[in-house]
Amino acid sequence: MTESTPTGLSDNSAGALAYVTFIPAIVFLAMPPYNQSPYVRFHAWQSIFLFVAWIVLWIAMVIIAMVTVFFAPFLVTILYFLLGLGFFALWIVCVVQALNGKRFMVPIIGALAAKQAGV
Repeated sequence: MTESTPTGLSDNSAGALAYVTFIPAIVFLAMPPYNQSPYVRFHAWQSIFLFVAWIVLWIAMVIIAMVTVFFAPFLVTILYFLLGLGFFALWIVCVVQALNGKRFMVPIIGALAAKQAGV
């Protein structure tokens, strides 16, 4: 997976950069030659789906916080911290695996990304 494109950016580097935010992921899906690489497309789609999952879980936590604000504010604070720490660790794993040329599949999200990437 280390072949370079005419711009000098390898597939591994492009796959890892796709995880920086959802913006590079969208750019890589739109720009040739990156959009022709199944490896880069997979990581771009997985990055987008991971971002969407984070937003959905964050909204769910906000709703839980509103409902339980009077009963268990400390518990909600711990859940926010653990959720954020978990997503951060998962993000780091995805970036490192992409840099190493491996197609690490996040459960559920990875299958959706592989389907969208046509892998």
